[in-house]
Order: sequence, then C-alpha cells, then structure tokens
Amino acid sequence: MLKKIKYIFTIAVVSSAATFAQERTKDTLDTEVVTVVKAYTPTVADAFKIKETPVLDDDTNTTKKEIKYNIFSIPVASTFTPAKGKAATVNKPKAVKLYDNYASLGLGTYTTILGEVYLNHELGRGENIGGYLTHHSSSGGIEEVLMDDDFIDTKLNVNYSQKLRDLSWTVDAGGLYQKFNWYGLPQPYFNRITADTLDGGHSFYGGNVGAKVKLHDYLFKDASARYRRFGDNQGSGENRFVVKASADLPIQDELFSTEVTVDYIGGSFERNYYNDTELKYGNVAFGIAPSYQLTQDDLTLNLGVNLVYVKHTEVSDNDFYIYPNITATYRLVDELMIAFGGLEGGLIQNSYYDFAQANPYVSPTLEIAPTDKKYNGYVGLKGKLSNSIGYSVSGGYMNEGSKALYKANPVLFGATEHYQYGNSFELVYDDVKTISFAGEVNVDVNRNFKLGIKAEYFSYNTSSQAEAWNLPDSKASLFLDYQIDEKWFAGAGLFYVGERKDQFYLANLAEPMMQTMTLDSYFDANAHVGYRLNDQLSFYIKANNIANQDYQRWLNTPVQGIQALAGATYQFDF
Repeated sequence: MLKKIKYIFTIAVVSSAATFAQERTKDTLDTEVVTVVKAYTPTVADAFKIKETPVLDDDTNTTKKEIKYNIFSIPVASTFTPAKGKAATVNKPKAVKLYDNYASLGLGTYTTILGEVYLNHELGRGENIGGYLTHHSSSGGIEEVLMDDDFIDTKLNVNYSQKLRDLSWTVDAGGLYQKFNWYGLPQPYFNRITADTLDGGHSFYGGNVGAKVKLHDYLFKDASARYRRFGDNQGSGENRFVVKASADLPIQDELFSTEVTVDYIGGSFERNYYNDTELKYGNVAFGIAPSYQLTQDDLTLNLGVNLVYVKHTEVSDNDFYIYPNITATYRLVDELMIAFGGLEGGLIQNSYYDFAQANPYVSPTLEIAPTDKKYNGYVGLKGKLSNSIGYSVSGGYMNEGSKALYKANPVLFGATEHYQYGNSFELVYDDVKTISFAGEVNVDVNRNFKLGIKAEYFSYNTSSQAEAWNLPDSKASLFLDYQIDEKWFAGAGLFYVGERKDQFYLANLAEPMMQTMTLDSYFDANAHVGYRLNDQLSFYIKANNIANQDYQRWLNTPVQGIQALAGATYQFDF
C-alpha cells in the first residue's frame, strides 16, 4: 500500500510541475528557477483510487472499421463420380413357422399308448373353434402285484370363443373316462388265489359345460359359470355348479375390487365302507371378497377380506367364516430383490372329482366335507441374480381345519366288496398346522437352454390323528430343456418325494392289528430326446423312472419300473 501511495505521489508531482511549466511558457519564454523551501509530505487523503474499468472520456473514440471479404469463385471441372451406397446385409435366422394344430402319438413298454390332439381353427375375425383330446393307457405288468394294474385315462374338450369390441366370451364342454384298479393287495396277507377271485376295476366318467365372459372398460370385469357331473361304476354320483363374478366398485373416488362366488356341491355313495348305509353330502357356499390395492413408490399392498356363508343341504347346519386376504410386495433393489408376503385364507370346497384325480385308488365310500383354511401366512424374497438367473425363497405357516388326509382302508374280516381288502384308501379329517420352507432357482441363459430347480420342506402338527397321513416331509424337482441345434432337442425331469406315513389295519375280530407304516422316499428321473425333421414333423424318445425304482406312491401300490416310449408329433393348419 505504501509503494502505491509513493507512486501516486510521484505522478501528481510530475503532472503539477508540467502544468506549471506550460502556464509559465504562455506568459514568457524566460526561464525561472524555483526553489523548494519545504519538501512535500503526502497523506492518504491526498491519494485517489484508480478504477479497474476506467471510462474513456476522449473527444474522439476509436471505432472498428468494417472489413469486407470478397471470394473469387472459379469453376473447376471434375471427373469424380461417387459410388452408389449399398446397405449392409444382416444374417437373419429363419422365422419359425407356427401352426395352430398338432397331433402326437407314442408307443412304449407295458403296452403304453400316449396320444394327444389339439385343434384350433379361426372361423372369422376374432371367432375361433377348437378342442383337444388326450389319452394315456397301459396294459400294466408290474411283477410284484397280484391283481391287474392296467389303466386308461382319456379326456375330451371342445370350445368356441369370440372377441368383440367391448367384450370377449367363451363356451366349452368336455368329458372324461378313466379306469384304474385296486391292485394294492397287502402281502403276505393275501396270495394269488385270493387275487383271482377279485375284480379290482374302478371306472370313472364325467362331463362338464362352462362359459366365461370378459368385459373391457367396464366396472363389471368378468363372470364365469361351470357345471360338472362326475360318477363311477359303483353307483356314485356328484353334481357341482360354480358361478364367479368380479367387478370394480367406486367408493369415494377409490376403486375396490370385489369377487362374488356361489359354489354348490351335492352327491352320494351307494354305501359306506362297513355296511350298506347310503352316504349323502352337499352344501352351497356364498362368498364375497372385496379388496383394495394401495401403490406407493416401491410398495404394492392389497388389503382385503373373504366372507363365506355355507348352507349344508343334508343337515340343518350353517356356518359363517371370515378370512384374511392380504398380500404385499416391496422392491428392495429394483428387479434384483423384491420382498413379498401375505396372509390369506378361504374355504376349500372338496369334491369326489378332486380326490379321485389326486388318488385314483380311493374307495367309493368317502366322507366329503369342506376344509376350513383359516390362514396361510408367508414371507419371502424373489428377484434376479443376473439377467438370466431368477430366484425365490420363502417360508410359511398354515393353519387348516378339517384338512382331508388319505389313509389306507382297513382289511375287513369277511369282506364282500373288492376294495375291502386293504387295497383302497379312505379320507380322514383333522386340524393340521404346517410349517414350510421353499427355494427356487430358474436359469434362462438363452432360448436354447432353460433350467429350473425347486425344493420344499414341510413340518406338520396334527390334532387328533397320529400322523399327517401321506403328506411328504420334503419335495424337490429339476427341469431341463436344451435345444442342441436346429434339428435336435432334449430335456429331463427329476423328482424327489420324501418319506410319508400311512397306517395298516387288519380288522380281524380275533386278533386285530394296527401298524404305522413308513413309505420310503423316492427319486424319479425322466428324460427325452427328439429330432425335428422339418417345421411340421418331429420324432422323440422318452424314458421314465430311469433309475428303475419300484417305489410306492401309495401304500402297497408300486409303480411301473423303467419305461421307454417312442413317438412322433405333427403340426399342421387347416
């Protein structure tokens, strides 16, 4: 600062001296000598601040001259001709021709016939008619059994559908014919002589008709109805009629989804297991399940309740149930990790048809009653480990009242029916609480390779029964599909089922015997390989139970050993 003041002072002195000299020059040309008696002592007040951006106050300000550029264009002849552009070619894979219909037929060991036909034809714009036929049969031949073990399973369905501007609707009808045998005679309590006197054939037949309509951009969303008739060659018969409808109801600017259900079932058996008393059963259930969906950021929450009123038609009794209907998902890390959970319940309307499809060796003497699934609580995580690997892990706790359990029928002393020799199964009901854990991994590397692995563990707690009969403690499965090349393809399926418990009861009046039996866990490996001759025709070879295990899915009913089957599939259009 001091240097700056000295600099300013020097400039001021020089300027003052020059000015004084000029004024004196105007008066005279004579020179004078000025004697400075006292030196000038500057002060801070005498200095002035120089502006960083001074303002010019010249009489004439300098202005920029406008510069003009002139280009002298001289045409030059050129003989260059540019080459025409050519689009690069991309090797596209040949589009796979998709057909609307196919037929498949295979023949194998144990005189097995496996056939399937699926048809679909477009009558007009949005108007289709179709159907399918499946058949699986075998003449049997299991060495360990004493009775015939052949079976037939045939199902047929036809349908008609139409899509309109505001709605779409479908009607269909179907039927089935099945024949199985009660071939599980307990050994060594019975021999070939007893078996030759029995006819263990049990045939099922049934038919159904249904319709479904779906509306677009309406509060009323869809509705469906189905009637099914099911019976057997033992005089049993069952009728079931189910109607469902769903709608979105606006309440105070909010939409509540509501589903209404009416489920009627009624049937009879000519006798019970011990005497000729006829068995009848029936009820009609009315249900309404409103729910509300709340979505906020990464959270999706469904809040609902399921109300069910049941009127029993064969006894003067009514029941009313209230079930939770709550589910939620929360994205923890986008698609990589999603937490989910729920608390759900409902009334399970059991039927003879459902029991016979799950276990075809039941006797026509069943007690049919609904199951009260009080609640099923579960939590878990699902997501992706990479773009090609997905996963899911979960755990749950379920409480079911009057859960139906399959149990081997006792051996009756002086049996008169072919299913009273301990070779058929009955139903017992119990309150069962189940703890479960499950894990699943799906690998989808590309369209040519897919792999799926799933494992489950169960722990049961029963109320009155000694065991949770015929419920496995664990299950696991593996599925593999591989497109080897354009022509060859292969696949495999591996199944594991853990131990189950059943009870053998010999109702001998002199020496009755009751024994709890443990059915060993089993492992079933299946595989297939195929060759695609062209877009329409392909051939395949299948092998089932490759390990050739003579395991028992149900007590005293071993399965067929290793099985081989070869066939062809043909796709076509009308």
